[in-house]
Amino acid sequence: MEAPAVLLVMGVSGSGKSTVGALLASKLGWKFYDADDYHSEENRMKMGKGIPLTDQDRIPWLCSLHNILLRDVASGQHVVLACSALKKMYRDILIRGRSDVPLEVDESAKERLAGEQLLVVYLCGPFEIISRRLLQRKGHFMPPELLQSQFSILEPPSGPENFIQVSVDQSPLEMADAIMEALHTK
Repeated sequence: MEAPAVLLVMGVSGSGKSTVGALLASKLGWKFYDADDYHSEENRMKMGKGIPLTDQDRIPWLCSLHNILLRDVASGQHVVLACSALKKMYRDILIRGRSDVPLEVDESAKERLAGEQLLVVYLCGPFEIISRRLLQRKGHFMPPELLQSQFSILEPPSGPENFIQVSVDQSPLEMADAIMEALHTK
């Protein structure tokens, strides 16, 4: 199998998306984006106050991330994106965009992204382990109290999505190594 153009490292807050994503990008020599860096100020303030985001809050953010992926894929750039992408609908927007949002790049990049060119890497684990990690994290706008709301709406990837699943009960480096191994055997 040809290497995917995009690795979408997904999971709830505290699963290690940003750390593992950055490690993967470094190992692969790919560009890295942390979706948290692209949240609007309104979204950051809402989460900071302990208010879970709605679909309406997330859709413009996901559409802008989709445009970034399209731009990079169109230019031949390989990308690792760390993004919660908790629902299948969110992953679909990242891959296909929305029909009511005009395209900023050519249609062929969109086709590559919608094919086998995006691999979802699902970092999964029990609430207890992830909650412990989240409590140790400092300087992030997402308070630990919102973790349960993320687990409540989580739709783990399943067929026909192109995905691999990696357990968070190991170090970020071990997770990145497991993903690298899976990439070479896929």
